Amino acid sequence: MSDSLIMLLIILVKLALILVVTLTLAAYMVLAERKLLGRMQNRYGPNRVGPFGLLQPLADLIKLITKEDIMPDDSDRAIYYIAPGIVAGTVLLTFAVVPFGAPFTVKGHTVGTPVIDLNVGLLYFLALSSLGVYGVALAGWASGSKYSLLGGIRGSAQMISYELSMGLALAPVVMLAGSFSLVDIVGAQSGWWFIVYMPLGFTIFLISVAAESKRIPFDLPEAENELVAGYHTEYSGMRFGLFFVGEYINLIVLSALATTFFLGGWHGPGPPWLSFFWFSLKSGVIAFFFIWMRATLPRLRYDRLMHFGWQVLVPLSLLNIVLTGALALLFGWRHA
Repeated sequence: MSDSLIMLLIILVKLALILVVTLTLAAYMVLAERKLLGRMQNRYGPNRVGPFGLLQPLADLIKLITKEDIMPDDSDRAIYYIAPGIVAGTVLLTFAVVPFGAPFTVKGHTVGTPVIDLNVGLLYFLALSSLGVYGVALAGWASGSKYSLLGGIRGSAQMISYELSMGLALAPVVMLAGSFSLVDIVGAQSGWWFIVYMPLGFTIFLISVAAESKRIPFDLPEAENELVAGYHTEYSGMRFGLFFVGEYINLIVLSALATTFFLGGWHGPGPPWLSFFWFSLKSGVIAFFFIWMRATLPRLRYDRLMHFGWQVLVPLSLLNIVLTGALALLFGWRHA
């Protein structure tokens, strides 16, 4: 078997594994969140379907598949159908560049854990992050509902409020690693993690990705007390399920990226085969933080989010770039 065919098979196997594992994790992330929110709010979470409620995600899937798929009379049919796929698809594509474990060897070939190690992996993530909001905006516009339209407009305005600060928070990461490749960024953290060098950048990135995931306190495109359900008000069945799955896959992906950029990625004590464990543990802690934040904080007012993004996060991001660059030059922090 030729080397090119072996590498193609390895890529296909990695794609299949990531797809299966990610969708399974998204389903059980819903269960974990419902359980944790139940504990935090002094009530029971799901506990009826299967032992300890472990089959609840399967029951939810069956319910979504069997529900009637309703098409509003005033909707734009083609865009209405496409929008949920854009939301879920862009999030799944982001996982292609996430290095979730140390490289390993297969028949003499060194195999990296991302599906493909792009030398512009960070820019790839930012590009897909910007594209994801198109699904929200198009779903709101195509539904033919004023509530959905307002949710889509809010999603677009929210994106331009946090996207700049998120990109600026990652500029010092590139400065220290000397590369846009996520594998190189993790490799540059083999000693000290980047959170040690720039805790302010990590905080800004964490706030920005919380807004990216459209979760409380930044769930303004949904805001059920104002917009019924926002951009996906008119969706039902599995199309609504795609929005739901996209949200939780996004939670997993953004937790993994926060781990990659600031928490050393797969690095941790012990032999290399433990790298998957350390990466999963760090990502799980970030995901738990998002769930905890949902149970704790109230929703921000719409204008307050835009004020916070433009007048607080952006200036702090620029300050972080200047400070990190100055200290890197002074103490020789650059890793490449």
